[in-house]
Amino acid sequence: MKKSKKKVLIIGFVWPEPSSTAAGRRMMQLISFFRNNGWEITFASTAKKSEFTTDLSAVGITCESIKLNDAGFDAFVREVDPDVVLFDRFMTEEQFGWRVHAQCPDSIQVLDTEDLHCLRYAREESFRKNDDRIQSYLGSDVAKREIASIYRCDLSLIISESEMYLLRDFFKVPEEILLYLPYMLDPITDKDTSLWPGFEERNGFMTIGNFRHKPNLDAVKFLRTEIWPIIRKSLPDAVMNVYGAYPRQQVKEWNRPSDGFLICGRVDDANAVSMKSRLCLAPIRFGAGLKGKLIEAMLNGTPSITTSMGAEGIHGTLDWPGSIADTPERFAMAAVEHYKNPEVWTNAQMRGIGIINERFSKKLYYSILQERLSKVERELVLHRGNNFTGAMLLHHTTASTRYMSRYIEEKNRE
Repeated sequence: MKKSKKKVLIIGFVWPEPSSTAAGRRMMQLISFFRNNGWEITFASTAKKSEFTTDLSAVGITCESIKLNDAGFDAFVREVDPDVVLFDRFMTEEQFGWRVHAQCPDSIQVLDTEDLHCLRYAREESFRKNDDRIQSYLGSDVAKREIASIYRCDLSLIISESEMYLLRDFFKVPEEILLYLPYMLDPITDKDTSLWPGFEERNGFMTIGNFRHKPNLDAVKFLRTEIWPIIRKSLPDAVMNVYGAYPRQQVKEWNRPSDGFLICGRVDDANAVSMKSRLCLAPIRFGAGLKGKLIEAMLNGTPSITTSMGAEGIHGTLDWPGSIADTPERFAMAAVEHYKNPEVWTNAQMRGIGIINERFSKKLYYSILQERLSKVERELVLHRGNNFTGAMLLHHTTASTRYMSRYIEEKNRE
């Protein structure tokens, strides 16, 4: 019997917290895509919900808690009978991909990488060891696991063009199993800009980020110890507001009201604090993917100063809505210039509109994703037949993972 609605099962690494993380906002964009196209959505995760988890059931999404190494998942996925299974990060594909393939072999398996974990790991190691030969760290165990997961899936969603190039040119992954899919956003309209506070109505600097994410933690440390003292000399009354969920004790100790450096913690409305700030500072020194804080700044008409790493994958050939600087001195100088000069600030704000509207069109990428899913569905047998490496990895992974999982299941029964 033909299904009345297409079904998607999303297996989340965590339950989405869009108010806390860029990953949560990315997941909500993907959920919105499926909702917009009339799909029946089930969201399942092994993680615990927090008080900040979005109430997916309130918008008609079926939510299920699942367990690792549990044969009960097999019956669950057969009952859902999804047309598409979306894995949130490669770790969930490792845990559940073989079970999905065994129980629902005709389901299209899609991996949302969020960002390339292997690239983030390589850059962190390169930074930590002060060794700019990043290729030395790209062959890590994390890379082997993540690239294998990409091969095993029918399609992987890649959020940044630079990551597409890396997968294609360095790891030699076929483009047929990759799809460049950045943030999918509504355009900034004249109505939106009419609500933005002007230069004189805004005060202070801001940055924001989940402190469980190491690049964010390092960026705030860099800002506090090397950049802010230079800015403060030129702007002795300026205030730096640092927002972000899950600040550890080390971060709280950076709070210095007398120095204008304030650790503000979690904020309920990131857009509101961005819109009242004059400038966003994001001195990111390692990481991967797209930096959500910089996209949000553009959406709120807030110019930004960031590093080459922070700007990666966002602006393409367009001018940055602020400045890109990689040394503390140049970063601070650019921050002061934009903070003090209304004309420079306004020109930067306008450039952000162009980036959002030209590079992150929801309408465009909804269409691209729909077309690719339809193509894979129509040609699934041929599509998989052309991916022998993926079939080979699936064969060996299924064998090894299945027996290990069965062993753990038996141990858990004891």
